[in-house]
Amino acid sequence: MKKLFLASLLGSTIAMCTAAMATDDLKTLEAAAKAEGAVNSLGMPDNWANWKGTWDDLAKNYGLKHIDTDMSSAQEIAKFAAEKDNASADIGDVGAAFGPIAVKQGVVQPYKPSTWDQVPDWAKDKDGNWALAYTGTIAFIVNKKLLHGSEAPTKWADLKTGKYKVSIGDVSTAAQAANGVLAAALANGGDEKNIQPALLLFSDIAKQGRLSMANPTIATMEKGEVEVGVVWDFNGLSYKAKMANPDDYIVLIPSDGSVISGYTTIINKYAKNPNAAKLTREYIFSDAGQINLARGNARPIRAEHVKLPDDVKAQLLPNEQYKGVTPIKDADAWEKTSKGLPQKWQEEVIINMQ
Repeated sequence: MKKLFLASLLGSTIAMCTAAMATDDLKTLEAAAKAEGAVNSLGMPDNWANWKGTWDDLAKNYGLKHIDTDMSSAQEIAKFAAEKDNASADIGDVGAAFGPIAVKQGVVQPYKPSTWDQVPDWAKDKDGNWALAYTGTIAFIVNKKLLHGSEAPTKWADLKTGKYKVSIGDVSTAAQAANGVLAAALANGGDEKNIQPALLLFSDIAKQGRLSMANPTIATMEKGEVEVGVVWDFNGLSYKAKMANPDDYIVLIPSDGSVISGYTTIINKYAKNPNAAKLTREYIFSDAGQINLARGNARPIRAEHVKLPDDVKAQLLPNEQYKGVTPIKDADAWEKTSKGLPQKWQEEVIINMQ
C-alpha cells in the first residue's frame, strides 16, 4: 500500500514539476519574443483564415510588430532558401504537402507547441518541423436555385444522376481541384495511386454535358455560373457567407467519403526573430489561436478539444460531417499521381465533353 501511495505521490510530483517547467519555458520564450519585437510572415495575409485576429492578439499581448508577404507555398520555401544570409521572413504557412519538402530542403527549424499531443499524428512531423494548424476537406457547395429539379447532392454517387452542372476547376493548376479528384477516388474505392474511379465518374459527367469549365470562385458564383462546386470546406463556407443570399447555398462534406488536408506553419531556419516565430506557432495552437482560425471559416486542427463560441461554431460544419474523411496516407504516391493527373484528365475526361 505504501509503495502504491509513494508511486502515486511520485507521479503527481513529476507531473507538477513537468507542468512548472513547461510554464517556465513559455515565460522564457515570451520574454525572448518580446525582446525581438517583431515577426514577419509569408502567405499569412489578414484576410486568409482570419490571420488578422492572430496578428492583432500578438501585437496586443506581446508587442510584436508584423508584416506579411503573400505568396505560394513553393515560393515561400524558395524565399527561405534564397535569403539564408539575410532572412526577411520568420514564419510561413504552406499546404500540407510542402511541410516535408521544406524539411528535405533544410530550411526549417522545429518547435512543438504545448498542445502538441492534441494534434493528430497524421497532421504533424514527429520532430516538430511542421504541424497542420487548420484543415481543409473537400466539400460541395450547391446553389439550390440552379438544380433544374434535381435534389441537392449529398454524396459523390449523386453527381452521376443529377441534372445540374458540376464545377471542379483546373486540375492542372489548382490544388483544390486535384484534391477534389482524389476525394472522389477515395469515395469510390480508389487511393493515392489509383484515381481511375474518379476519372470514370467525371468522364461520365462530361459525356452527359454536365462538366462545367467554370472555376468555383466567388466571382463565378455571383454570376450564377456554379451549380454544384467542388471546393475546400473553408472556401465554400467563406463564399456562402459573402453571397447576397447565403440561404440559397448549401455547403457539405460528401457522405460517401472525402479527403482532409490542411496548412502548416514552417519556421525559417534562418529567421532573425526565431523566438517570435515560435511564440506565433504556440499561439496559433492555443485555444485563442484556434478560435481565431475558426472565425475565418478554417476548421482548427484541435476542433475536438476546443470549446468554440456559439457564433463561431455556427459558422463551421458540424464535427459529425467529418467522420468519413480520410487524410492522405501516401504523400509520395499522391505527389507522383498528381503530376500525371493533368494529362490523364485531358485524355480521359475533357475529351468526352459535349
